[in-house]
Amino acid sequence: MSDTAGALSGLSAVSGRYDVVLSDVWGVVHNGVAAYPSAVEALLRFRQGGGRVVLITNAPRPSAPIIEMLDHLGVPRAAYDAVVTSGDATRTMIARYSGKVIHHVGPPTADDALYEGLDVRRGSAEEADAVVVTDLDTDDDTPDMYAERISQWLRRGLPLICANPDKVVEIGEQIVYCGGALADIYEELGGQVMMAGKPYVPIYREALALAEKALGRPVDKARMLAIGDSVRTDAMGAADFGIDLLFITGSIHAGELDAFGQPDPQRIADLVATTGANMAGFMARLGW
Repeated sequence: MSDTAGALSGLSAVSGRYDVVLSDVWGVVHNGVAAYPSAVEALLRFRQGGGRVVLITNAPRPSAPIIEMLDHLGVPRAAYDAVVTSGDATRTMIARYSGKVIHHVGPPTADDALYEGLDVRRGSAEEADAVVVTDLDTDDDTPDMYAERISQWLRRGLPLICANPDKVVEIGEQIVYCGGALADIYEELGGQVMMAGKPYVPIYREALALAEKALGRPVDKARMLAIGDSVRTDAMGAADFGIDLLFITGSIHAGELDAFGQPDPQRIADLVATTGANMAGFMARLGW
């Protein structure tokens, strides 16, 4: 871990070391209700200085509707060069079931774009060849509410495609369970799980390709910085892909790290160290 892996005043403290930022979205750039102005400013300033920004998110939908959502939340397109989502990777997995039935778990209409143009039919678990989990059906659901359904999937030996590896996400002041929470339970019980998105390397490779396209030249991984708020996905993903991490403590880990009180730098460093990620520093909210 580098000597500067402590509290940072802003992205500007380390920006000179990097050509590319791969920034998480939910919990870093916005909270599901509105954009964080300081985060938007940081990404804008980084791009104005010649850097390139790829937003990398475990949103279980293709990038086009995510860009529309960012517009609605007040994240200007000038703040980033490209977006890559776990939904993009999920579509490739779903395509393997062309002509077959899949059982969908998650908001019934919000995820329609995930299936657009794919030759699959959504149906019941009794007739399905696979389960696709984008999120829990409602924001108020908890994983224990799915015990009976999970038992049915296990009895039928259905593979589970998880479009969102996140276990929880911040929506305003609320912490909401995500698809990864169900996938973890399913795998622990012996079910077959296929994961898209962070922390898995394919989505980072796609992000790298988009960054190189934006820069117009190859990118050295030593000049890439991941920004994220999750140890499980962002820190692990940065470690596995071999790039540095700027850790945002004021989201899903805010309570345990006392992010807005008196955070203990050593405790934060120890938490990130469990993943093997090289932490360039941390801050409660992304800012310049």
